[in-house]
Amino acid sequence: MTEGIRGAGDGTTSAERTLWVYGYEMIPPQPEQQMTAVRKLIDLENNESKRTARAWTARLVTRLQATHVMIVSTSPELDLEINRKLEAELSALGGEVVVTVPMPIRADPGPLE
Repeated sequence: MTEGIRGAGDGTTSAERTLWVYGYEMIPPQPEQQMTAVRKLIDLENNESKRTARAWTARLVTRLQATHVMIVSTSPELDLEINRKLEAELSALGGEVVVTVPMPIRADPGPLE
């Protein structure tokens, strides 16, 4: 999922930064047709991050047990405008929304040792 991640516009590549992964989980899972507003928010933010060379990308994943929004970013902060918008849209759909704790990942893990 790190494909498409870009540097933060300061000349630093994603391979030189710590990336963070976190997600939102909705139980029960939501039908695709009810996720239109969430998908639109994700697409807009993905496009904005590419335009501004900011490292942030998200994907919507629907499974039998839950619907997930998986996010990879250069920041572990969960108080960004996009987080508030996503939480509002997900909460409006009903059900339980759980936010995972951001976990650090390496952008380029290199060869296995």
